[in-house]
Amino acid sequence: MTEQDLKQIAARGITEQQVEHQLEQFKTGFPFLKLEAAASIGNGIIAPNDEEKKNYIDAWNEYKAAGRKIVKFVPASGAASRMFKNMFAFVDAPYDEPTTDFEKEYFDNIKKFAFKKALCDQCKKNEGKDIKTLLAEGNYKAIARNMLSKEGLNYGNLPKGLLLFHNYEEGPRTPMEEHLVEAALYASSNGEANVHFTVSHDHIELFKQKVAECADKYAEKYNVKFNISFSEQKPSTDTIAANPDNTPFRDEDGSLVFRPGGHGALIQNLNDIDADVVFIKNIDNVVPDRLKQDTVDYKQVIAGILVELQQRAFNYLRLLDTGLYSHAQLEEIIRFLKHDLCCIRTDMKELEDAELVIYLRKKLNRPMRVCGVVKNVGEPGGGPFLTYNQDGTISLQILESSQIDKSNTEYMKMFTEGTHFNPVDLVCAIKDYQGNPFNLPEFVDPTTGFISSKSKGGRELKALELPGLWNGAMSDWNTVFVEVPLSTFNPVKTVNDLLREQHQ
Repeated sequence: MTEQDLKQIAARGITEQQVEHQLEQFKTGFPFLKLEAAASIGNGIIAPNDEEKKNYIDAWNEYKAAGRKIVKFVPASGAASRMFKNMFAFVDAPYDEPTTDFEKEYFDNIKKFAFKKALCDQCKKNEGKDIKTLLAEGNYKAIARNMLSKEGLNYGNLPKGLLLFHNYEEGPRTPMEEHLVEAALYASSNGEANVHFTVSHDHIELFKQKVAECADKYAEKYNVKFNISFSEQKPSTDTIAANPDNTPFRDEDGSLVFRPGGHGALIQNLNDIDADVVFIKNIDNVVPDRLKQDTVDYKQVIAGILVELQQRAFNYLRLLDTGLYSHAQLEEIIRFLKHDLCCIRTDMKELEDAELVIYLRKKLNRPMRVCGVVKNVGEPGGGPFLTYNQDGTISLQILESSQIDKSNTEYMKMFTEGTHFNPVDLVCAIKDYQGNPFNLPEFVDPTTGFISSKSKGGRELKALELPGLWNGAMSDWNTVFVEVPLSTFNPVKTVNDLLREQHQ
């Protein structure tokens, strides 16, 4: 490392030791996880019946009425460029008419998109013609360019959260607005709804403009006061890029290249949130009002499960604090850990009472999350598993395919035949039984990062991703999985997904 390198590292709030450690991780890689089983209903996944659901919703409303602080936390820094990959390809294609199925579907249904009027206005401004005229002339590329380029709607460069997703009589809405509405419907208390968006530095002003433009309208409509805040991924969570030989990757000017550490970096942003309960959901998983009821109901169900489990854990911790407990009460706590929190230790019988109490306290006194999972419909992404931890215990985790040893046929069978999928639908309790916030970075499993191949300026590089926010970054949390209906999971991965019935 040169003097210049050390200055560059320090300016990001990173230590030289961290960089050395990251370069070492490129060399050693990350161990695969040891699996016990894919979680399923009755084995790690709860499927509450109608009466239980009603009780959980009541428990949540009771909790909210006690004046707790609730925050809706939305990772919203994702750029929409991947949504338009096929349309960028069309603009650069050697042909001028829609040729692929994707292109045909887009142009055949163009009037169904919520951004149609805005796009039409841009076409009139830049081409002197509306969409209808351009279609009649066969000038499809002009329409696509007006959607993607800076001179047009700039959708190729904007964040997903600011695109027009859904049509309403009073005008179209962005995902950011849909999240404000959701917050009013299930995450408000004392007449206030707290919403926090993590955004990229380049887009923060655009988000603030949109809030200034629309928040009052929704506050009036739902009779709540919105407290809306933003944060950016911290430069100190960036990771160094490496060459294929694991040496530091450098720009043409010789400076080191750092890259964002992936969504796992957001554990630091979450750690800065002052709240009793935090809902976490991706920016693009929203539906129009006519379909919101399932989402609202199940958010309250999983929140009700969270606060009931948390209350029991708190009561047990207070009992352990007194030192006045019977062996039968310790047995009850063991059962709670094993059956309700799915935290399993095979050698429990061998522990002395004093050791047992230390173990029980350690497992009870940590952050808790209840995660909605949906039936597996072949979407790419992680799934719920029973997994071995560093300390030899077994607990529930959300795993990505990259964490699983592909050469292990038994593990691959578990992964491919898993009944459920993780749609990123979490409710988290991040304070302890004495009301103090947990220091969330202490509960990250640092051995669960990822290494991926990227390129810069036509040169290949290796990128290091931190343990994912809902994967290794929450590895040492108490975790519970609850089956939620597929109707609550409607991600938008490509622009044509907006043509699905759920987004119309």
